[in-house]
Amino acid sequence: MLHALSIRNILLIETLDLDFQPGLNVLTGETGAGKSILLDSLGFVLGWRGRSDIVRQGATQGEVTAEFSLVDGHPAHSVLSDAGYSAEDGLILRRTNSPDGRKRAYINDKVCSGELLRALSETLVEIHGQNDDKGLLDVKGHRMHLDNFAGVTDDVAAVRAAWRALASARKTLVQAESKLEEASRDAEFLRHSVAELDELSPEVGEDEVLDTQRRLMQAAARIREGISKALSAVSTGGAEGAMSDAIRWLEDAAPQAGGHLEEPVEALGRALSEVADAQRGIEEALSALDFNPSELEHLEERLFAIRALARKHNVLPDDLAQTTEDFRVRLVEIDTGAGHILELQEAMAKAEHSYSTLADDLSQSRRAAGVRLDMAMMAELTPLKMERAEFTTEVTAADQAGLDGKDRVVFKVATNPGAPSGPINKIASGGELSRFLLALKVCLTSRVSGLTMIFDEIDRGVGGATADAVGRRLANLADGGQVLVVTHSPQVAALGSHHWRVSKSDDGQNTLTDVRPLDAEARIDEIARMLAGDIVTAEARSAAEVLLEG
Repeated sequence: MLHALSIRNILLIETLDLDFQPGLNVLTGETGAGKSILLDSLGFVLGWRGRSDIVRQGATQGEVTAEFSLVDGHPAHSVLSDAGYSAEDGLILRRTNSPDGRKRAYINDKVCSGELLRALSETLVEIHGQNDDKGLLDVKGHRMHLDNFAGVTDDVAAVRAAWRALASARKTLVQAESKLEEASRDAEFLRHSVAELDELSPEVGEDEVLDTQRRLMQAAARIREGISKALSAVSTGGAEGAMSDAIRWLEDAAPQAGGHLEEPVEALGRALSEVADAQRGIEEALSALDFNPSELEHLEERLFAIRALARKHNVLPDDLAQTTEDFRVRLVEIDTGAGHILELQEAMAKAEHSYSTLADDLSQSRRAAGVRLDMAMMAELTPLKMERAEFTTEVTAADQAGLDGKDRVVFKVATNPGAPSGPINKIASGGELSRFLLALKVCLTSRVSGLTMIFDEIDRGVGGATADAVGRRLANLADGGQVLVVTHSPQVAALGSHHWRVSKSDDGQNTLTDVRPLDAEARIDEIARMLAGDIVTAEARSAAEVLLEG
């Protein structure tokens, strides 16, 4: 419920503080006094998009603050909680605007976004008027209004969950079928590739090993001749034989050399041992380099085959083993794909059945609720002097089933018996439309709690007994809740629990709008003015007193 509205430097309002009450709150005043400014200000603090030049001329900043009280379980608590806010001690919304258009918004003095304000406003305030093209007149919202009236929120949630499950099952099936179709086109290629890869059976690291061996074999032919010459140079017919001869000759001469040859003989012995080691190493090298030319040919054939397959499948040679396994998995998927598709088709069929069952049950509930709503509407239209009008909730099959079921819901009216019916916003005239909307709102808000409803000249185009009936429906609607109504009807104003008068003053330099609560005597004067015009007569005052007495 809206408790207070404070406005600073907004349009024609310099300073204004209003304390609203439960029940029916009426705002009256002459045309052009500025009643719409109050609604503009409230819309501004609730984050609604409106006029940009809202700051009063000459002011450095405009500001609006709105204070709400929230009962336990109010839907605003959920919106606040999801956004990281709380309202345990009440809810205060504040929004500022500078002349250059910069805006800042606060929830309980904590900065917030305009988007959050708008989401929150949907749970706090509902405005209705003759140009209510975003509310009850919007055909797109009729199904939601009927669902709220029917109390099928849980059923709608179940249908939505079933639709999402069906959409997921359908998507999974389509993806699997597409994947299987694509894989099946490659089946022959995959089978040939797996057979080819299995026959070659390449191993990780094999390419590098074969390449090293190939290089060694190719080099062996070039270096073998030199190594053989080196072996001859150090063998018996070369260095080894010469050194052996030298040792023998020195040993023969050593006894007569007086010890001078002992050290050379020992040195030659050591050298001869090293030469023998070198000879063995050279022989081993020659043995390692000794290969059959056909072995090189075989090695090159395998190396080139591995690299050819790597190029064919656009992978590295070391990745061929994994590629083989990947191809094998794809073949298994193809071979088992038909069975998997069958399982997915069965799952989708179950999801379709579940959705269809829930949606059909919801359709039945909607049609039954539509009948109840039609009866409730006729009961409301009678005291509004529209007993000859007809209201019909048309529930038909939608062009396509969807998230909210299979139904299309349209509120249709016929203003006179036998007249063709049509959408409510196409058939009813101004005064009739106001009463249709009021009756519909009375019927649809029986389940709504904690919502402040605002009616902007909903009584336009009606008067006399009809206006009195409109006022009484508004008063009934406000019973146990809060309704704010901007009205030019004295019959409606007289039924208000609380009354404010909107006026405009001009000192020759500035034009300002002011709003004042009216006491009992002031209410008589205001309603008399509404009855008589500028000149308030005694008769008008008497008539005003009669209206106020009810």
